[in-house]
Amino acid sequence: MKLGMFMMPLHPPGRIATQTLEEDRQAFLLADRLGYCEGFVGEHVTDLAENVTSCLMFLASLAHETKNIVLGSGTINMPNGHPAAIAAQVAMLDHILKGRFIMGISPGGLMSDAEVFGNYQKNRNAMFVEGINTVLKIWESDGPLDIEGEYFKVSTKQTAIPEIGQGMILKPYQRPHPRIVGTAVAPFSPGVTEMAKRGWQPISANFLLPEWVKSHWPKYVEGRTAVGAKADASEWRVAKSIFVADDEQTAQRYGKSQAGPYHFYFKQLTRKLLGGGRGNLFKLDQSQPDSEITPDYITNKLVIAGTVDSVVEQLLAFRETTGDFGTLLYACHDWVDPALSKRSMELMAQEVMPRLNAAIGSAA
Repeated sequence: MKLGMFMMPLHPPGRIATQTLEEDRQAFLLADRLGYCEGFVGEHVTDLAENVTSCLMFLASLAHETKNIVLGSGTINMPNGHPAAIAAQVAMLDHILKGRFIMGISPGGLMSDAEVFGNYQKNRNAMFVEGINTVLKIWESDGPLDIEGEYFKVSTKQTAIPEIGQGMILKPYQRPHPRIVGTAVAPFSPGVTEMAKRGWQPISANFLLPEWVKSHWPKYVEGRTAVGAKADASEWRVAKSIFVADDEQTAQRYGKSQAGPYHFYFKQLTRKLLGGGRGNLFKLDQSQPDSEITPDYITNKLVIAGTVDSVVEQLLAFRETTGDFGTLLYACHDWVDPALSKRSMELMAQEVMPRLNAAIGSAA
């Protein structure tokens, strides 16, 4: 199993963006030094807590300071941007990174983003599909461009001068395009099946109960089988909120109590998801009242916290429920205590993963 990282990110809205953006950059730089294989970052325009407003701009700031980690958009919210802009920006970043890039895409889940971009009451799933299809058509085209759908139009046919390159959009470094991944949130997500049919790979979100994470793999197998391909567990990425400490008392205080960043994260998330009618994500029994879905309840349910030995045991139990997967994405959180947060990333890479993989190998 490989180790990567996934960052929403999520910080207290009162913190200064200059500081949190640098903190988030330092997390990526540390991950690169520690050997994390991949690092994804999300984006939102209308959320002061999630203040990376462009994942592509953020990743560009890391391009020449990282050496080995593959950088991923996690994710580009397709309905909120024009396909021509997305195609051009992704292609440029892919060249800057010389192919060290994964393209994560989604319909976008923040309703205030949808409202500000004018698609709050539109079919954002349809816009998502049309948006990525248009991006792929742009990259396939030798121009001039003339693509029109229900939501987007891309045309240079009136102004193109092909012999000097005018009217064309840059193609990516990776051909025909970077690897595409999508975040899977809904239990038994039909979107995972559709992604699998197209050769796209899923990332199961870190705020899902293990039983809902488990439900994604059969849907992925279904999609790959439908196109005559074989699903491989190495293609599945699973994100998880994890805190590793040198002693159990610190692990529980920072990882589970209101004093730590994990509790803040789930306090924010439960407010957003419950308010948006997504309380089902936190319940196995859908008759459970929303009043029971508190930050304390969810933090204790979804955060793995402990010493190295304890975290290895908890991850093995998590994997026993979900089934095998190829990459564990360590979910990054606010650095309330930078020393503890950095130490957790170090312990995760240097001690937890070797022991975890040794245990998996022994079991196999």
